[in-house]
Amino acid sequence: MTTPTSTPGARGADRGLVLLRRVADHGLLWPVVALVVLIVACGLKSPGFLDVALRDGHLFGQLIDLLRNSATPLLLALGMCLVIATGGIDLSVGAVMAIALAVSLTFLDGAADPGAPATVLLAIGLGLAAGVVGGSFNGFMVAVLGIQPFIATMILMVAGRGIAMLITQGQITTVTSPPFKSIGSGFVLGIPTPVVIAAAAFVLVAVLVRRSALGMFLESIGINREASRLAGVRSRSTTWIVYVIAGTLAALAGLVYGAPTMAADANNIGLLKELDAIMVVVLGGTKLDGGRFNLGGLIAGALLLSALERAVIIFQLPSQTTPLFKAVVLIAVCVAGSPILRDRVQARRLRTRAARPVEVVA
Repeated sequence: MTTPTSTPGARGADRGLVLLRRVADHGLLWPVVALVVLIVACGLKSPGFLDVALRDGHLFGQLIDLLRNSATPLLLALGMCLVIATGGIDLSVGAVMAIALAVSLTFLDGAADPGAPATVLLAIGLGLAAGVVGGSFNGFMVAVLGIQPFIATMILMVAGRGIAMLITQGQITTVTSPPFKSIGSGFVLGIPTPVVIAAAAFVLVAVLVRRSALGMFLESIGINREASRLAGVRSRSTTWIVYVIAGTLAALAGLVYGAPTMAADANNIGLLKELDAIMVVVLGGTKLDGGRFNLGGLIAGALLLSALERAVIIFQLPSQTTPLFKAVVLIAVCVAGSPILRDRVQARRLRTRAARPVEVVA
């Protein structure tokens, strides 16, 4: 009697394939591969790219800048991912960024002491409150009135710029407030403040959706809203809450993004950032048709987006080509991670393995 056996190397290869397949199933394989390739390419082009220095107790370097620049798209993508999980979309996050920053800086501009800690905290609170109002409006339009998310959020996307212009009276509002500026350019225990804020927000959202029933509710609504309602899920209130969360995170992203310059430009702050947020969500392995979502993939997506923007500078490409560069990488990652392509490659591997001679032991 003979029994087929496999060598240790073959067993190790099989375990490696299983691990890779698990990573691929979460949609993280090719975004991570693209991120590593970009970082290596940038390191080869610019030898100092991978250097990290500690000066005055603070971390500096292009990799640290990469983390800092990833904070804003990560904050936006966190809210966008939850909205997309319900089968919706939020096109207003860029406008909410502009409104929140305009509210905060306009308040500081009129304050007697814009550098006072209490005044800065109140300005931040007002900016976040503007995000709550914007998210509540979107949630009301979608959850209560039943308007399609694309149309409902596009209303605030268009009107939000006008609202920000009204708040700033059509001017670029500039303020001098070191405590507020530190939100976007300061350090906490040597780590850039935007990175700390983004990490704290990520952990908070992850705990909220993975340690409570909210995550399951979001996925059930995205898969079948009517079935989830019949099962007892409060789809209306849950959807409303998700849009409020997205608006709040967008407002926080606006404050972090605009704090270093201390200038509220209603025409440019947050412009097209909604597209970056959607791109990060897609790169992170979340499908736009709703249902299952992947928060961990957002980190890879945000880092990849920032690496793309940095690569344009390092390789001295025209700035006008940045959107094209992003589109090419997005297409390549999506095609490489295509389920159909992955299944065909797996089937070919199985056929190849079946055609190999099998060792037998008498």
